[in-house]
Amino acid sequence: MTLNDENVLAAHLISVADGVPEETAARIGEIGTETVADAVLKEIAWRAGYGARPGQPVTAVFELTHEGKQLDYLVTFGADDPAIAPGTLEDPWLVVRQDLVELLRAVYGPPDAALGTRAITIKDEPGPGSFAPDDPWRLARDAAAVAADRIVTACRPHHYDLDALSLHFGSDKWGGHWYTQHYERHFAPLRDSRIRILELGIGGYTAPDVGGASLRMWKQYFRRGLVFGLDYFDKSGIAEPRLQPLRGDQGDPAFLDGLGDSLGPFDIIIDDGSHISGDVIASFGALFAHLRPGGLYVVEDTQTSYWSGWGGSSTATDDPATTIGYLKTLVDALHHQEFEKESGRAAGAFDDWIGALHFYHNIVVIEKRRNAEQSAPSWVPRHTNPMEWMKPKE
Repeated sequence: MTLNDENVLAAHLISVADGVPEETAARIGEIGTETVADAVLKEIAWRAGYGARPGQPVTAVFELTHEGKQLDYLVTFGADDPAIAPGTLEDPWLVVRQDLVELLRAVYGPPDAALGTRAITIKDEPGPGSFAPDDPWRLARDAAAVAADRIVTACRPHHYDLDALSLHFGSDKWGGHWYTQHYERHFAPLRDSRIRILELGIGGYTAPDVGGASLRMWKQYFRRGLVFGLDYFDKSGIAEPRLQPLRGDQGDPAFLDGLGDSLGPFDIIIDDGSHISGDVIASFGALFAHLRPGGLYVVEDTQTSYWSGWGGSSTATDDPATTIGYLKTLVDALHHQEFEKESGRAAGAFDDWIGALHFYHNIVVIEKRRNAEQSAPSWVPRHTNPMEWMKPKE
């Protein structure tokens, strides 16, 4: 299992954008100037689709310069399927002029990428024919102004609200559930980072071109991220730049291990798959090793841990064969240094890497980091009541 061609290019561009401008310029030549320009403009057009839309489609002229040459492109905003093609217009409503290196770094580079060459011009002649709010010239210019705003927003590290993104893309992580408030708390520090995120479960059941709402949400939120979705059914129809669907069984540890070897390590893994306890446990056991230190592993919809039809139990709630019962064992892993030596507890597979656990209603976030904090000194007694131990000696 490998990156598809679009994601190979996206990963390359994100890497290239990290360098100083001189390094970025040199590496653009290795990829191909037109290839870079086309890919960056596609990303801008996709991002610009979120938020306020122009009242009517607007075709903007992009005049991009690189090493003394100018590349002209036409990009239509406000249409259901934005068109991107080489070319220019004699009298455009909107013109964007910018150095290609700077544009690439603005879209895919670090949040402190400098802007110094961009110029945006909105046509302001000959003026409206009347003061009526529906004057055609006025409507066209208002649409151009909205398109310009969407372009500017798409080219900067804009911090999107996850609640609104969930509603826009049709994900049930806000509204159907109330998860995005927790995601915002844990994911916000990573939103400007180069990351790889894997979500188990794409949605849409058997239809190959349906589903992926939350994957698109992550793609918009993590502007420098590659997003992978795994589903039991074929979901090849939802593929797009920076979003790659995968097909496989989340209950198959060998398959998941191979997936992690070929596409990982991941910075975030989200289990929104079958929600069957056996699958949840198998997925964690196989994929946690492919989560980068400092990364986050999320298990959603843990209510099924209490439902017998899903491999759970409302009576044997500590059973490690259920999702919550298993996750409770990670609390012991977090504190493995504190067990009395004679307890007989065997070392757990994840003792050294459970850094923190956050339990919320129906969702759990696990932080992977070195678990090496020291226990109390050996001279502090473990088998004596502390009140007895602290009494003055006679």
